[in-house]
Amino acid sequence: MPNIPSLRVLNYFQLHSRETKLKQQYLANRPFTDGYKQQDAGFSLIELIVVLLLVGILAAIAAPGWAAFVNRQRINKVNDAVFAALQEAQREAKIKKLSYSVSFQRNSTTQNVEVAIYRTDALSGTWTWKPLGADVGANSDKFLLGANLSDENIVNPTDSTVKYYPTLSTPTKITFDYMGTLPKANFGTVPAGTEPPGIKIVVAVPSSANPASASSVKRCVIVKTLLGSMVTAKDNNCS
Repeated sequence: MPNIPSLRVLNYFQLHSRETKLKQQYLANRPFTDGYKQQDAGFSLIELIVVLLLVGILAAIAAPGWAAFVNRQRINKVNDAVFAALQEAQREAKIKKLSYSVSFQRNSTTQNVEVAIYRTDALSGTWTWKPLGADVGANSDKFLLGANLSDENIVNPTDSTVKYYPTLSTPTKITFDYMGTLPKANFGTVPAGTEPPGIKIVVAVPSSANPASASSVKRCVIVKTLLGSMVTAKDNNCS
């Protein structure tokens, strides 16, 4: 009579051997091993070209928006510098009980727009000029600076529109007296049903068609009252 346990052991090894052979056949015949065959690794030239084309298209779409964002950030910071200069002159006038002025100019050598804060009675040769916006990487080829002044503290009575450097030939100077107010100020002709335009110092992004003219993207500081109150504005409100 056959030994039952021996038969079971024999059957087990036969089944195990059959399973092993089936696994080996499956591994030998399946279409890939370890994820990919060696010849299928990497990308084809067509796939790379398609990816590069997609990247180029996306960059072309995003670039104008990014450039506009950078320009807005730049003129925001330059306008903050204009506002800070006017506030500093007004503060110095109040503290020292002396008349202080802020002037802007276009340097004939470097062509940079510069700002100076000084005692009004100081000789022009002693003024300290600093490039406006240089601390934020904004040279004069990156922005335009303009004003609507015809003289010190006086808005042009016949044409209160903003003129930009280098065509702006009139003095760009604002003076605060010992109380921080604006002596002999004129804030422009009052259009019917509106308020005076106020003294405007404007920073604008150059037009892409003509770098010497301003685009519609503008920021400005407006001195509105004899007491020297100032506000900031943008775009159409800075024209």
